Parts: sequence; C-alpha cells; structure tokens
Amino acid sequence: MFKKILTLVKNIFYNRFEEAVAISSTLIIVIAIAMDQIMFLQACPLCILTRYVFALLAISSFIGILIKKNIIGKLLITISSILGVLVTIRQIYIQNMSADQVAQLSGCSMPFHTQVDYFGVINAVTRTLAGGPSCAEDGWRFIFNFAEWGLLFFVIYLIASLFRLMKYYKN
Repeated sequence: MFKKILTLVKNIFYNRFEEAVAISSTLIIVIAIAMDQIMFLQACPLCILTRYVFALLAISSFIGILIKKNIIGKLLITISSILGVLVTIRQIYIQNMSADQVAQLSGCSMPFHTQVDYFGVINAVTRTLAGGPSCAEDGWRFIFNFAEWGLLFFVIYLIASLFRLMKYYKN
C-alpha cells in the first residue's frame, strides 16, 4: 500500500506537478471562502492577502501548464511560493506578539479591498503587512491555524518547485 502511494506521488511530481499545484492552490482558496461563509468567519487583511498569493500561485501554475517545456512556469511557482512564505511568516509573527506589541500596530485598520480603494495596491499591501489587532487573532484552528497551514503549503510548494528547477538544470 505504501509503495503504491509513493509511486502515485512520484508520478504526480514528475508528470503533473503544475496541474497539482494549480488544483490544490485553487482548492485552498475555495475552502477558505466556503469556511468564511459556512462558519461565519471574518478573514483579516493578511488572510485575504494570503489568498491572493495562493491565486498568484494558481496563475503561475496555469502559465507553467501552457508553456510546459519552459522554465518560466517553474520560476513563477518558486517566486509565488517565496512570497507566500514571507506573508504567512509575517502573520504568524504578529499572532505570537504580546498584547502590548499588537496594540501598537495599526496597519490592518480596515478590510483589504477598502485599503486598495483608498490607498492603491502598493500602499494597501504595505499597510496590511504592517499588521494590526485583527491579524493577531488566532481564529479557527485544526491542529494549526490558517496562517500556519498556509505556511506549510507554501513551503511544500517551494521545496517541490526548487527540486523541479534543479531537475530542469540537470537536463
């Protein structure tokens, strides 16, 4: 049984990597939105930004699918994964701050989409990454919280894409 699973994982990794990343990252976004609706959760601006990075990862994967024999898709997946790791590490850092430190943060004072409308995309991302009290809430948890699960997925995508890049350069 274990050999069959290992063979399946190797087959997906070598033959369907971009498809697997595209499907899984899209599924993560759909599950997060569904949980917001079903469980009445309120996503903080950093959680929304993380969803956008997952969307960027899905788009990068689709580009990799379209131009299969090119390195561009693999590089885009790697860059998107690095961005995801940085965003989720920032959120985990904010979640582990003391209450006094969190009280001094003022970046997440309004929803992400509203910040984009008022300040533009670059300033909205900067303000969101600065963090705020809503980003420090742990929220829903199943073994890990959302940010920790996101970090886990981004690290897996990053390691796998780096292996794919190394394989590409060996050939």
